[in-house]
Parts: sequence; structure tokens; C-alpha cells
Amino acid sequence: MLKQEALQLRMTALRVRMGIIESTHAAKSGHPGGSLSAADVLTYLYFREMRIDPQFPQDPERDRFVLSKGHAAPALYAALAERGFFPVQDLVTLRHSGSYLQGHPDMNSVPGVDMSTGSLGQGVSAACGMALAAQQMGTDINVYTLLGDGEIEEGQCWEAFMFANHYKLDNLCIMVDVNGLQIDGPTSQVLTSEPLDKKMDAFGFNTIVCNGNSMSELEQAFAMFENSHGSGRPTCMLLHTVKGQGVSFMENALDWHGKGPGDAEYEQAMAELRAEYENISREVQRSE
Repeated sequence: MLKQEALQLRMTALRVRMGIIESTHAAKSGHPGGSLSAADVLTYLYFREMRIDPQFPQDPERDRFVLSKGHAAPALYAALAERGFFPVQDLVTLRHSGSYLQGHPDMNSVPGVDMSTGSLGQGVSAACGMALAAQQMGTDINVYTLLGDGEIEEGQCWEAFMFANHYKLDNLCIMVDVNGLQIDGPTSQVLTSEPLDKKMDAFGFNTIVCNGNSMSELEQAFAMFENSHGSGRPTCMLLHTVKGQGVSFMENALDWHGKGPGDAEYEQAMAELRAEYENISREVQRSE
């Protein structure tokens, strides 16, 4: 990846983070912590990895994405809006009465959403079905799905993992946002899933461990996924991230799993994100 492209992706991810803060502040509710940790991978997916066209959101040949951790809808909405699926200005209607931007993704109302999710564990199962269908139709469609590290405590996830291995879904990329926190506390204390890399290896996956907040490491991880096509092995990326990434008082803070920022918190968060955006913008100008 060229330096300029990496910087532009980082700036886009910051706009996605601003959208998360804008929407959860306007809603006075939502899940900013796990949305912020996922902002980088969603930016990479929608701006570099996936074959999609905002002008034709129902293109049958498009790649598919399923947000299995559906409570991180503010991140998905912000990425879709930045990519042009709907107006960025609509983000502030999140969770408002009559808004098409519900608290969890709805494929029937939001352009670009490929599966309605929210009940944890079900999204990855749907993604497996999509990948199997694409494979049986002889297409080159890739299917991507993002889970939370708390979500994989659901037994249904492991049934889906067995399914992916059994049907040799090498067009499936399962991503786990390993930010270490869930609604009840640290995942290591609530119900640890470690050693997760060895478990995914044992389930027959092409397992990749990387920093999910690093564009360069995400680039390498997705290249490994692409190179695994034809292997008969599904891919699992373990994305080590910081919950609340980009907003100092939200980082690694359990309280920000499921509440929206107040006015003062909104101002501080936006000031931090804008300052970082300006820093990167100046770096872009220097490198031109």
C-alpha cells in the first residue's frame, strides 16, 4: 500500500469514527465502544477490499458483509454513509422514531446492509449460508462477517465454524473483534475463549492474528485471505483492537459499551478526532 493511500484510509476511518460519535450522541444511546474498535476494519473492507457499488446496492455479483455483532451498527452505518450508500447527514437520525437507521442493522430499510442482525451468534450462521450458496453457484463472491469476542461465547458461533470447515468455505472470511471487553466485563473474566488462535486452527481455519487498528496489518491479513482461495479452508482473522479506539476517555473503558456521549463528552470526543484528522491531513500535504 502506498503511503498516500494508507493516510487516506486513516482519514476515512476518522470520519467513520466521527459519524459514530455524531450518531450515538444524537440518539443519546447506542454502542460507541465496540463501534470505534471496528472502524478501521470496516473502512478497509468498504474502501479497499470488497467488490461493491453504492449505486447498485443489490448487485447480485457483489461481495457480502454481515455485521454479526449487530449492536455495532453505528460503525456500519457510518462506513456505508461515507461510501455513498446514503447521506452522511442521516446518521444523526440513529434510533429516532421513524428513522430507517435502527439500533441494529435492517436489510429491508438500509441500503448496503446485506443481513439483519442483532441476536448474537446468528449473523455468522447467515454468512456461512451465503458463502455456501455463492460457492454452489460457481461465483467468485466473497463473504465477510465481523463478530465480537464476547459474542463467540454463543454456542451457535461454534456450530457455524464447524459448518464452514465441513463445507470448505474458502470464500468466507470470519473476523473477530478481539477488544477484550463485553457488556459484563473483561472477556477473560466473563468466559474466556483463549487460546482462540489454537481453537480456530483446530476447527480447520486459516487463522490470521493481527492488529485490527492498523491499516498495514489489515492489508497483509486480507492478502492472506485472498491467497487462501482454492485451499478449501475458511479464514478467521483475530483482530486485536482497542475498544473505544480514537477517543481517549472511551478507550478500554467498560462504561462505553452501551451508552451515548453527553454534550460535553461529545465535544471532547469530536475535538480529539478532528485534531487527529488535521494532523494526518497535514502529513498528506507534506508527502505530496
